[in-house]
Amino acid sequence: MMSANEDSFAAAQMPQKDALPDFIHDLPCLDYPDRLNAAVELLDKNIAAGRGDKTAILTPTESWTYQEVFEKSNQIAHILVKDMGLKSGNRVLLRAANNPMMVACWFAVLKAGGIAVATMPLLRTRDLIPVIDKAQVSFALCDERLAQELKGAQKAAPILSHILCFDELKERMAGQPISFAPVGTWSKDIALIAFTSGTTGQPKGCLHFHEDIMSMCHLVGDRLLGIGADDIIIGSPPLAFTFGLGALLAFPFFAGATTVLLEDGSPDVYLAAIARFRATWSFTAPTAYRAMLPKVADYDLSCLKACVSAGEHLPLPTFQAWQTATGLKLIDGIGATEMIHIFISATGEDIRPGATGKVIDGYQACILDEDNNPLPDGTVGRLAIKGPTGCKYLGDERQSVYVRDGWNVTGDAYRRDADGYYWFQARGDDMIVSSGYNIGGPEVEEALLDHPAVAECAVVASPDTARGQIVKAFIVLSPNYMAPNYKAHADLIIELQKFVKQAIAPYKYPRAIEFVESLPKTETGKIQRFILRQKEISSSSASR
Repeated sequence: MMSANEDSFAAAQMPQKDALPDFIHDLPCLDYPDRLNAAVELLDKNIAAGRGDKTAILTPTESWTYQEVFEKSNQIAHILVKDMGLKSGNRVLLRAANNPMMVACWFAVLKAGGIAVATMPLLRTRDLIPVIDKAQVSFALCDERLAQELKGAQKAAPILSHILCFDELKERMAGQPISFAPVGTWSKDIALIAFTSGTTGQPKGCLHFHEDIMSMCHLVGDRLLGIGADDIIIGSPPLAFTFGLGALLAFPFFAGATTVLLEDGSPDVYLAAIARFRATWSFTAPTAYRAMLPKVADYDLSCLKACVSAGEHLPLPTFQAWQTATGLKLIDGIGATEMIHIFISATGEDIRPGATGKVIDGYQACILDEDNNPLPDGTVGRLAIKGPTGCKYLGDERQSVYVRDGWNVTGDAYRRDADGYYWFQARGDDMIVSSGYNIGGPEVEEALLDHPAVAECAVVASPDTARGQIVKAFIVLSPNYMAPNYKAHADLIIELQKFVKQAIAPYKYPRAIEFVESLPKTETGKIQRFILRQKEISSSSASR
């Protein structure tokens, strides 16, 4: 593969050809030229089309036109190259909430030929260190409000040599030219590394090309959803999630539309923003839609024409309640960081309540058994996908787990009906999906085991009506904490929860803790987490 990159680290960490999935390019819109820069396609082409004065980004306190995004991204690109010494192929960590500066920085990195490594705002120092080390990140652009954790990570990962906070970045921008000649990247040059946690808790970096970004725009934003220039898009997923990147940056800029960015996605703020900005499209997780239901009647949502739900399974009661409250059918969708965005969904009259949907244009899917053989309709098995995008882990042996016989095997259990609709059954691994966040149980276990009260622990998903799942920890106490005044004591539970919040991202903390005498184990000493998961499922069913 040809590359324009001076720094070849990321390209060298690509999986070998025989470890890659099969890629499908069977639509004319996917025939990209050899030279392609996604920032040019999404931003600069809007300027060329005469949209410079159109509003590109709205927030509760700001409004940026396409021209402003264009000029500020160019100024930041100059700073990256001239002041910070960025070379094409260098990785740049981006750390901010959903705001206009985050968008401008993302565009600037791609224009300068860099690779964007966006991180979720809630990540702590402990979460950031492996991201920096694994991606060998030397540069970071960071909101001041999130700088403390990043600077803490820098001490343990000194390869991060340059951190530039937004306030100083804005000062430097004042003297920079507003034009910039974008690097002529190749369509298959790496544009971003999106990190996701696996069941081991160790982050996996998903490599995506410039053409992958454009593929999700063509196939999801355009062909599936039909987002147009007159639309106003709102959503709550972080731009560090590829779900949020597509919904709130790539899709609206591809269409020449307007995006609404919120740093606070709580129900009242979100609903008020829909009404205030007259948003036409909403993108968020099922739990967020459910949380908004009691307040929907207080706001004028007549501007909404469609709502997309992704990030976790959409329960049928949530679908039905949202339709009753708003008259809108939620568009369900399953995607994956490995695939960059949604690959199964349905819209309009094709929506079948309870089903995720059908394979979207450009992708293929099947249900596999444990030996990677296709299963007949109506049989539960492992969901497998092929398309123009696919899993490309950054130097990770888990590539061979996700990619099997050319298929991307997502780890989800599904069945397909005779009409081609796919129905979610369960997660196929130890990942806990809580309010749209993916949480690796072993990572929480590691944090808990640092506390002197914890001798052993196992963390599993526990069903929850509000969040889909919550993190539950089963803990065997250390001998010094076995006295009656400690065992199962509410104060110790609170102490452990606070301890985890300080160690890793706060949303990962165990919302439920149960103290036990012992954990179920195999003869070789391995903890049998499936027994604990089944216990939680049975308890949840019995309580209904």
